[in-house]
Amino acid sequence: MAISSFLLFLVLLSFFLPSISSSPTSITIPISLVNTKPYSDPYQKLKHLASISLVRAHNLKTHKNVSFSTIPLFPYSGAYSISLKFGTPPQSIPLIMDTGSSFSWFPCTKHYVCRNCTFSSTGSGFITPFIPKQSSSAKIMGCQNPKCRWIHTAIDSHKENCTQICPPYLILYGLGSTGGIAMVETLDLPDKRMPNFAVGCSLFSSNQPDGVAGFGRGLSSLPSQLGVKKFSFCLLSHKFDNTDTNSILSMDYESNSGQKTGDLSYTPFLKNPVNPGNIALSDYYYVGLRKITVGSKRVKVPYEYLSADSNGDGGTIVDSGSTFTYMKPAVFKLVMNAFVEQVKDYRRAENVERQTGLRPCFNILRQKTVQLPELRLHFKGGAEMELPLENYFLTADDNEVLATCFTMVTANSFMGQELTGGPSIILGNFQMQNFHVEYDLRNERFGFIKRSCK
Repeated sequence: MAISSFLLFLVLLSFFLPSISSSPTSITIPISLVNTKPYSDPYQKLKHLASISLVRAHNLKTHKNVSFSTIPLFPYSGAYSISLKFGTPPQSIPLIMDTGSSFSWFPCTKHYVCRNCTFSSTGSGFITPFIPKQSSSAKIMGCQNPKCRWIHTAIDSHKENCTQICPPYLILYGLGSTGGIAMVETLDLPDKRMPNFAVGCSLFSSNQPDGVAGFGRGLSSLPSQLGVKKFSFCLLSHKFDNTDTNSILSMDYESNSGQKTGDLSYTPFLKNPVNPGNIALSDYYYVGLRKITVGSKRVKVPYEYLSADSNGDGGTIVDSGSTFTYMKPAVFKLVMNAFVEQVKDYRRAENVERQTGLRPCFNILRQKTVQLPELRLHFKGGAEMELPLENYFLTADDNEVLATCFTMVTANSFMGQELTGGPSIILGNFQMQNFHVEYDLRNERFGFIKRSCK
């Protein structure tokens, strides 16, 4: 769509949008995996998950742009989704829960155009857009609205020529994108209504899900706008991808300062780098990963990769929107070699590695039990994450070669090129299956504990 016709469409759309000028302590929302079609090729799924993890890493490394509630959280092929209600009367919209970005958006109007969008978090095979015309509380965001600067940092709302709508947004997600206009609308949560919530009304997208609920650290994020003090969730195993099974996302508005939740282990959130050329860095949840051990071997990762510099290069972030954990090639090679050196009982399945882009893969045909070195992540403050084997190796069977593959990725394993800048390590949701995780915003810390989520 040409820029001129796009802007004309925005103007026409504005004529159809109506002009509109006791809180609970917590909310819970179901969180689920999104249903996807089954794969005929056993390696196709591995390749798909590896590729979307790398595309996600590319986006995160280059992207520039009541006291308690519970909400169902559903497993989604490689991610997790929640269903939120916007408008008056409310319209229910499924969205990907994303801690790696802050701005929330949904497909908007009956004229919504999405290229190569063949999937839906509802499993219905089609996308249900939000219809602003059917909501009495929908309003296009004006240029003078301070929230416009959350999206466009260069906007000066005090200038005399800032009298029109907030400029259209365009968000790039690796191989995909979305664009539209900013609006303010009522977010209708269980037992809590939030008027004038800033959200994106996307008119076109490519290679995107139904929409995104931003849970990052920016001002436009859902936790920031709601005043959430902490949120937590338990990530179902991806084996529930094609079911209606869900866990719960909890948002707490009255978190007590310094109080621990159960037996969680905590590591502090680190200060975000300040880089005007990459404002997305302010959205990320940086944690202090200090050491990685594989079996009996400590992986000697250079400090420069474990600590972010002022430009945002290096360091570790936690991202619910990533599937497999991404590691910078120099870090990945060290971790991979630690496995290869210690695994003596299984041969490398190099054919599977070529098909999936994952490595190392090992041939485990006719093995009754599989034993591989333990993987531990050691964080600042003494917290340790001991990963179950199924969280870092995934098995595929083609009736000839039964192979298990390491489910962490690097640029050279699939895309054939380095992803420069940005975090060295992006901890994905696959590695945190069956972990209860907590983002304690009031106390600036990340908590986790191994737990069966179903």
